[in-house]
Order: sequence, then C-alpha cells, then structure tokens
Amino acid sequence: MPVRPSLPVAGQPQPERADAARNRQKIIEVAARLIDEKGAEQLSLDEVARAAGVGVGTVYRRFGDRCGLLRALIDEHERRFQAAFMNGPPPLGPGAPPAQRITAFLHGLVDRIDQQQALFLALEKGGSGARYGGPYRVYRVHLATLIAQARPGAAAGFLADALLAPVNANLLCHQRDERGMTTEDIKNGLTDLATAVTSHHP
Repeated sequence: MPVRPSLPVAGQPQPERADAARNRQKIIEVAARLIDEKGAEQLSLDEVARAAGVGVGTVYRRFGDRCGLLRALIDEHERRFQAAFMNGPPPLGPGAPPAQRITAFLHGLVDRIDQQQALFLALEKGGSGARYGGPYRVYRVHLATLIAQARPGAAAGFLADALLAPVNANLLCHQRDERGMTTEDIKNGLTDLATAVTSHHP
C-alpha cells in the first residue's frame, strides 16, 4: 500500500527545509551587510541575490518584495519589543495603569525606531501597505485595548491611530534635524498627547 504524503496541519507553519533555512539566513545577512555598506536606500534585491549566490526568484519567493526583506531585517528587534509590551515588566508591560502603559509604549516605540532608523525610513517609503501593515496592526490593537480601559466608550481605534501617527521615522528625523528637538523633547510631547487622549472629559 503506497504511503500517503502527510497533509499540512491547519494554522501550523510548514517546517522549513535545512537548505531553504540556510538560504533565508544568508540572504538576510547579505542584505544587512549591504545596508551597512551603502545604506538602506540603495538596497536592491538583484544585488542581494548576486551577493548571496542565489537566484533573484528565490529572494522574491522568500520575502515577496523589497519591503518584505526590510521587515525580515527588522523582525528580531521587533519580536523583543512586542514581548516587552505584551508580557514584560510594567509600566511597558502588564501591571501598570493603562494611561501609564500607553505613555511607556509610545516612549518605547521612539527608542525602537531609533534602533533601526535607516530600515524604518526605507520601509516607510514603500507606501501605506508597508507603513500600516505588520507591526502597526499589533500596535494599534494594543493601544486601542489600553485606551478602552482608560476611557470606556471612547473611539479607541481612531485614538490609537492618532497616537501612532506622530511616531514614525520620517517625522522623528524631521523633528530632530530641522526643528532641533531632542529625544526627550519628543517623548515629553508624546506624554502630553497620551495624557490628553486618556483623560476623562466632562
């Protein structure tokens, strides 16, 4: 009786072949090196493929497009940040009042973008799909949940978008380079904004 191939389990990622995993890691390492050498603006999937010794089709299949590759480069730092605000110590993690957690999150997001500023700048140029996909959706749900706890009945989703709007790499660079603002100035402004959003109004 012939052996039937095993079917994928619904909702479970398929195991990655060893050679495919090696190729993926090699592509990420090469892309990171090229960004260090030339800057994220100059990142080309063709050049990444040549330097990694794989076909450009392999790069597209693994990452979809340039934005997908940039997101993969950002991913490890992102996992640590999400673990901190979901399960880490307060005030960023659970255990502090929601208004304090919102402020801590916004401050943490500024630091998070600063960690990989060049990558975030390049990703934001990928259009709204890149800007508002992936981590942004997680941030929005997280903030909306906290806003709903702080101000029951408020338009939590809209207010979450409003809080996230000023925390992007392009604006942060502009505030520092053109307006002379420090990171502390920016965080103080975000504290005021979070306070305004979470305060109960008569």
